[in-house]
Amino acid sequence: MLAETDHRFVLGNLGRFTDIVRLKDGRSLTVRFIEPKDADALSSYFRSLSRQSRYNRLMSAVSELPPSELDKALHVGEGSRFAVVAEMKIDGVETIVGESRYSYDARTQDTEFGLSIGDAWQGQGIGSAMLSNLECRAAALGASRLFGETLRNNEQMIGLARRAGYVFAGTPSDWRQVRFEKPLHRATEIPCESWKQAAMAGWLQNAALLVAH
Repeated sequence: MLAETDHRFVLGNLGRFTDIVRLKDGRSLTVRFIEPKDADALSSYFRSLSRQSRYNRLMSAVSELPPSELDKALHVGEGSRFAVVAEMKIDGVETIVGESRYSYDARTQDTEFGLSIGDAWQGQGIGSAMLSNLECRAAALGASRLFGETLRNNEQMIGLARRAGYVFAGTPSDWRQVRFEKPLHRATEIPCESWKQAAMAGWLQNAALLVAH
């Protein structure tokens, strides 16, 4: 039987679950959980997005990240919801260049996600790196499918998903949106080292499936 998760421990040790991934040009991209200290930086990141990028991400016309959305992002792990930022060192300073939030449904074994890349950093492979990392994180949670929804005119997100092998379908609730999804294959070894550690620590509800074999 798995031990009950102590979220106080988890939330106090978020740095343990950080991944360093390489872009095609050799640069390093840090993908880590959002922490309370990131509130101002995350808000500034959203304000720096173009109006169209903010609309694509939140599907509403806002000038900055709403307080309710910021609060959800800062409470990592609660309600099986998670939020990460992607950072790169720009002029010697770690700078947020992308973000993503995702949620796991243990009943359906689905993980839903949404992500954004800063306008100045689009087209550099950051989105592909983040999406690959998200697939790894979702598989570690036990998800058998990763999916997202976006506006039909969000060419950047649609192109990213198509290149990553996602299948597209309409969403019955809103004709303006399109849904894309991809099956995930459970593996006995999760390639994201940080999430292998998380499974071993007993955070993940299905850790036994990941470490058995």
